Amino acid sequence: MRFATRTLQSLGDDGEREDILIWIERRPGAVWAVGRAIGLGNRQIPQPRPDDYVFEGYEMGDALAAANAALEDDLEVSAEEGLTEAVPPFVEDELLKPLERWFFGHKP
Repeated sequence: MRFATRTLQSLGDDGEREDILIWIERRPGAVWAVGRAIGLGNRQIPQPRPDDYVFEGYEMGDALAAANAALEDDLEVSAEEGLTEAVPPFVEDELLKPLERWFFGHKP
């Protein structure tokens, strides 16, 4: 289940804009995962592939750090390409609220 997402723009090798999606999800076994995919919606099968994941681990803080590092790197590259966006960092509260809803009520 995805708990938080960010979408930003970048330029592809062909000079066309493409969407970059970064997300934090919670997997079975209390595992946090961070994914990063380019053009996920344009794929023949719009599902993340194993190589789209940049982090898997048990600590929420580590997942936040990995997600924000990926976001900062992509924002820096986008700015170098002339695409300046104001995309907020991932914060703990946006992970805790859905986690509490799931834990106490099993509602997404």
